[in-house]
Formats: sequence, structure tokens, C-alpha cells
Amino acid sequence: MSKHEFTGKTTEEAISDGLRKLGCTISDVKVEVLEEGAKGLFGLFGSKEARVRFVMDDTKDDMLSALSSMTLDSFGGPEEPRESKPALAAKPKAEKKPPAEKKAEKPKSEEKPKSEEKPPRLPKPTPAPKPSEPDKPKPKHAPSPAFRPAPIDKDQLVTHDPGTVQGRAQQFLQELTRLMSVPVQVDVQTDPEGNLYAQMIGDMQGILIGRRGETLDALQYLTSLLINKGSDDYIRVTLDTENYRAKREDSLRRLAARMATRAHKTGRKVTMEPMNPYERRILHASLQNHPQVTTHSEGEEPNRHVVITLKNGAAAPQRRPVR
Repeated sequence: MSKHEFTGKTTEEAISDGLRKLGCTISDVKVEVLEEGAKGLFGLFGSKEARVRFVMDDTKDDMLSALSSMTLDSFGGPEEPRESKPALAAKPKAEKKPPAEKKAEKPKSEEKPKSEEKPPRLPKPTPAPKPSEPDKPKPKHAPSPAFRPAPIDKDQLVTHDPGTVQGRAQQFLQELTRLMSVPVQVDVQTDPEGNLYAQMIGDMQGILIGRRGETLDALQYLTSLLINKGSDDYIRVTLDTENYRAKREDSLRRLAARMATRAHKTGRKVTMEPMNPYERRILHASLQNHPQVTTHSEGEEPNRHVVITLKNGAAAPQRRPVR
């Protein structure tokens, strides 16, 4: 664990200065307030600066330093140099034409009298309706939420060719976890739409999952960047370990049902805790067809959260008075 101390006139100013100097967000550090700032008498005598301490996890620092020494080109191959476009030849400036001579004015006798009216314009014919176009085909790599690869043992792992998409993802995750001192074995499968599903097998999986899956989401994001680099078609990447994704989805669905019941009984909106976009989509989908409540998201990342409210016309159950 690494610690850093920062000072400022107020606690908020010290925290903001520390986040700016470290280049991180409030969710990446643990803040300890050592001293509260005091203005003193008339702001001159006895004033004290606020002092805070940031505690950072060395695991994230090691991961960032390892990523800085690695390049995606080491797994995806060097990029081909782009051909420089030839410079466009300067267009010769067009010569200025001499001003045209003014046309001789028509004699007044040839001008049309003002009393003449223009013929009325005929209405434009309405175009014939176009034939209905057929439905557009679905994208090649649409997400397939129903596909879940079954857990496998270490003896059933298959080593893919590094030249394939599966091999690049497998090699990248194995090397990245080795630099994190958490070596694992990676199994990569594809669904019928071509999306990738990777499972990490080994010990110390809690470090790879992180708090509410934050580390697992970061590894999934890095793998998606590598796989889709220089590709025209987007390939969806899902990274899992110890069946964490399915367990988290089940717990979120149960939580959504409980909060919907609370909102219906109390007649008040229920504000959920901040979640990432993947978890918010699970809550919205769970209550999409609920007869009494509806959901929407509020706030900005990373504090965006789901709010559950009653639908228009849905009334909360009336409580019986206590006698």
C-alpha cells in the first residue's frame, strides 16, 4: 500500500489537489482526513491548513506499470506504414475576366405592363409511394446474451494459434496476469455470432475480480481494445472467472425485485447505488415488464445510478389504520 499526503486551505481543496497530482479518481484511492482546516481569527491568526492522506493499492500501480511497459503491438503485430498521399498540385489562379459590358436597356415600349398577371402554378404531382424496403440484416457481431460457455477443467484447455483472434486474446490475458503475479490459464470460446467468451482458471481469483468486479471489467476492456484494434467489425468480448458474471446477474435481479416491491409499498422512488453500464442494463431489463414500477438512470459517470419510480396510474397499497 502506498501513501501520499496533501494539504490545502480546506479538506475539499486538499483532496482535489491530490487527485490532480496523482492523475486518478476518488474511487481509486482511500482518503484519510488527518487535520481539518481552520480559518482562525479574522482569517489571519491561528489558521491551519487541512491535511489529507491518500492510500493507494499497489496492485493497481503494478498493473499500470506493467501495462506501460507492454504494447498492444507486441501481441497484434506492427502496423503497416500508411502511404503518404502525394501533395496536390497548386491550381493555377483563374485569370480575371474583364467586366462584361452592360446590356443595352430595352426600350420602355418593349417592357411588359405591370398589369399582366403571371399564370397560376399548377400543383406538383405527388410522387408514387415507394415499395416497403425489407428489414435490414442484423449486424454480424450482435451480442448473444443467451450463450454461456460451460465451466471446464484445466485438463480440457485448448491452446489456440496466436495468429487467430482467440489465440491473441488467450496470449494477452496469460501474459498480463503473469505480470500481475497472478498466473492463470485462459480458455477462449466463440459464439455463433463471432463474439469472444474468455474464462480464467486458477488460484487467487478474488484479486482478478476486484471490488464489485472493477478489476475484471478493466481486464475485459483492455482485451477488447486489443482484439478490435484495426478491425472493421466490432467483436464483443466477455471475460469471466469462477462464474462471477452469472452470480452477479442473479443477485442484481433479486435486488431489483426487492427494490421494486419497496417502491410499490411506500409509493416513493427508490434510488440505487452507483453501478457500471452493464449492471444498470440488468436492472432495467429485470423491471422492464413490471406492472407497477418503471426505471430510469440519473447522474454522471462514475456516479450514475438507477432510480425506480411508480408508473403513471399505479397507486401504492393503502395501509390500514392501527386501532
